[in-house]
Amino acid sequence: MDKDRVEALLNKGVVEGVYPGAVLLVAFEGEILFFRQIGCRALVPKVLPMERDTIFDLASLTKPLGTTLAVMKLIDSAEIELDQPLEDLLPKALPQDKKLITPRLLLSHSAGFADWKPFYLDLDHIRREERKERLREELLNIPLEYPPGKGTLYSDLGFMMLEWVVEEVAGMKLPEFLLKHFYDPLGLNKTFFYEQAAPLRFGEDQFASTEDCPWRKKVLKGVVHDENAYSLGGYSGHAGLFGNTREVYTLISLLRGRYRGERKDYLRPETVRAFFRRADVVEGSTWALGWDTPSSENSSSGGLFSKGSVGHLGFTGASVWIDFERDVIVIFLTNRVHPTRKNEKIRAFRPVLHDEVMKELAP
Repeated sequence: MDKDRVEALLNKGVVEGVYPGAVLLVAFEGEILFFRQIGCRALVPKVLPMERDTIFDLASLTKPLGTTLAVMKLIDSAEIELDQPLEDLLPKALPQDKKLITPRLLLSHSAGFADWKPFYLDLDHIRREERKERLREELLNIPLEYPPGKGTLYSDLGFMMLEWVVEEVAGMKLPEFLLKHFYDPLGLNKTFFYEQAAPLRFGEDQFASTEDCPWRKKVLKGVVHDENAYSLGGYSGHAGLFGNTREVYTLISLLRGRYRGERKDYLRPETVRAFFRRADVVEGSTWALGWDTPSSENSSSGGLFSKGSVGHLGFTGASVWIDFERDVIVIFLTNRVHPTRKNEKIRAFRPVLHDEVMKELAP
């Protein structure tokens, strides 16, 4: 692998304002081949250089590395089934249009829920400890965008519902469940959910800064960027997970090893493989269960990842792609929303970076 070419491309991303800083980790056949940081983790109020160990707001990587992982465990231990209806999983009386929604539909973004709603604007006016229950009432009452299983729309709301399912079935909060079954046993010290009521675990300067938030009127550092997650106390099923590059790699390595059948602890290989196959609930959808697969055109993975690859993006500038056929892992964490979310240059840059990595590894 020509590391100089990849490093030059990373530097170009800084020079051209794609992101203030980034950390890139590339692994091939289970070995880390490239692990570099570039640029700055903060520009304002003072400039701080990016470090390999910088902690990022992983944003929607919470979905695959948090909520989906928890659902995997519940499926693996036969506590729930992928096609079990919500009316059997949740303690409340459900409206007719939501009774037969299943974890499979929620995980594949085909349950009918809207993509996003600004819940935080209303939640901000009620007591924090009452907000999650109020949100869940809203989720039950909100009209669906289409009948379950009849469309696809990437949805934060669907993963808010999945958090509720995990909580009810497991009898504990999502962060507690993940700590117990994955993060603590794996020794992940810097992978955690943000919680407003708890003291910040690490100094602010260890975090990659995100937006100069117009709602909160400050540069966010160690505080979850997603407004809905913040208003719910710091996290939900769709956002709120923080972590550094190496620990994200630890989680991905666990999934890679079980997918390949090399290990059977934590999760059975057949469970992982079931989640990484395209769901095929809706014709033309690229979604697997909690993970995306490459689209035929304009995929964030670029044009060289194999069809059976899986990946996911995070709004703050995070991404993971795994090619099982070529045995490649690419973890690319950036703070592209610092100091403003209006910077969307990463959309064009990310596929170019992935193509460069794949050309070097699997020509």
